[in-house]
Amino acid sequence: MIALIQRVSSASVSVEGRITASIQAGMLALIGVQTSDTHKSASHLAQRVLTYRLFSDALGKMNLDLQGSGGQLLLVPQFTLAADTHKGRRPGFSTAAAPKQAAVLFDALVEAVKHMGVDPAIGVFGANMQVALVNDGPTTFWIQTSVVD
Repeated sequence: MIALIQRVSSASVSVEGRITASIQAGMLALIGVQTSDTHKSASHLAQRVLTYRLFSDALGKMNLDLQGSGGQLLLVPQFTLAADTHKGRRPGFSTAAAPKQAAVLFDALVEAVKHMGVDPAIGVFGANMQVALVNDGPTTFWIQTSVVD
C-alpha cells in the first residue's frame, strides 16, 4: 500500500460541491492500493502513518508523530497513486488493485487506524472528489509498504 502524507494546516474533501470530510491542523494521507496488498499491508501502513514523525517539537525538529502533535487525520483513497509510470507518457493501472479489493483494504486501513486510537476523517471511496488543502511547510512524504501475508 502507498500513502502520500502531507502535514497540513487544514484539508477537506468535497463530492458534488458538498464537503464530506474536513480537518484542521494534522495530516492528509492519500492512499493507493496495489494488487499485491493484503490486510497485513493495511495494518503495517496504518502503523507507519500514525508513527511517522513529521511534526515539529518545541525546538523546531520533526520529532512528533500525529498523536504526539495532537493533529487530526484525513484519509483519502486515491487509486492513481498505484499507477505504473515507469515508461511512456500515459499511466498504466495494472498495478492498482481492483475496486472491490481496494475498498476492502482501504476499510481495513481505516479500522486499523481507529484501533490505534485515532478517529480519522475519510474521503468517499470511488467518488470524484475535490481535495483542498493547505500544505504546512510544504511537508510531503511517500510511504510504501510491501508486506504480504
